[in-house]
Amino acid sequence: MQSAFEGLARSASERLARSAFEVRLTGVASSMAMSCDHPDLLPLEEALRRLWDALPAPSLPELRADRDDPATDRASMDGVALRAAEGRSPRQLLGTLYAGSDPAAFTVLPGTAVRIMTGAALPAGADAIVPVEQLETAETTVRPTATPEAGDHVRVRGDQARRGDLLLPAGTPLSAARMGLRAQEGAPVPPLTRIRVGIASTGDELVADPAPHQIRDSNGPMLAALAHSLGAEATLRPALPDDPPALAAALQSTQGIRILLTSGGVSMGDHDHLPAVLRELGATILFHKIRLKPGKPMLAALLGDLLILGLPGNPVSAYVNGLLFLSQALARLEGRAAPDPWRRGRLLGPVKNKGDRPLLHPCRLVEGRLEPLPGKGSADLVTLGHADAFAWIDQGGLETGAKTRYLAIL
Repeated sequence: MQSAFEGLARSASERLARSAFEVRLTGVASSMAMSCDHPDLLPLEEALRRLWDALPAPSLPELRADRDDPATDRASMDGVALRAAEGRSPRQLLGTLYAGSDPAAFTVLPGTAVRIMTGAALPAGADAIVPVEQLETAETTVRPTATPEAGDHVRVRGDQARRGDLLLPAGTPLSAARMGLRAQEGAPVPPLTRIRVGIASTGDELVADPAPHQIRDSNGPMLAALAHSLGAEATLRPALPDDPPALAAALQSTQGIRILLTSGGVSMGDHDHLPAVLRELGATILFHKIRLKPGKPMLAALLGDLLILGLPGNPVSAYVNGLLFLSQALARLEGRAAPDPWRRGRLLGPVKNKGDRPLLHPCRLVEGRLEPLPGKGSADLVTLGHADAFAWIDQGGLETGAKTRYLAIL
């Protein structure tokens, strides 16, 4: 893919196209700068809401019970099925019923009982189950050691739902339990698929064997691992170039991915082309720049069906925003409920926040408490590698012992 980029850069016709493209981008970039530098940055919660609302979720029809649940009286424990009115008197054992056995094979008459397993249908004549632990058994007889009452340990027909009952309204988010419920009612079960996520860093400074003025691509592997941890089918793609036409070509050659995670190219530098290129391609910008530190330059856009999450280039910023926004997007596209990644804990030390944005500060988790680490900014991958969580610090900071919410690092 990189060789194609190099060929594109050498092409005379592409050089002409680049000139025209950059002229068009000048106006787009200046108009975006006016809107994106507005002092009222978008709050994190609003950015997450916009992303959620912009993405389609699988639409499931309502689910109704196709029969009574349970469809007949069933045993809720292993034991014997008998007539409760006969108290603790001995009974003659007629046989055994297992889950799935036809109960018509037996009729419980006075002085008799049937051994029964959990989930098996109750035979005619029985109205109670005496558990194994409350029985004295001989070879062919059984005697309760506790007085049974009618209905003991019996799941009565229809006690969970009656045929035709509404079990799930249309559009209810999916969960593992709801998948099981749909299967129980004979409704179609959505296939278990993974959302395909491509990961591509941006920047001509990314090389495999860097000189002092260059760097290796650490964001790509980090974000691919994060996407994998969140349940996506993650594919690490070649780095995107600092070149508008080549960047535009790469954004339109997505090879079937549903989400593209980029890092870098979304701030205010001369080579931060991604926002303007997306505008030129007709993408819908959901938001650009949020009230969060680190992670202010965060961008989300829709280019057709492709969701582009433009993460900042500094690794701590990229990780924080990837954790927050990719988990939201995956849940929406898979039809799950919106995730709540926040936990709560107390600080083992003070953290200052002199800025006007909420700060996510790296911490270690020590017996459920947050030990602040001496982070050195959003480029500090070393500290990120030692951290277990990000503590939410409001403007002004928090003192030792203060309780705050935090994000656990995956």
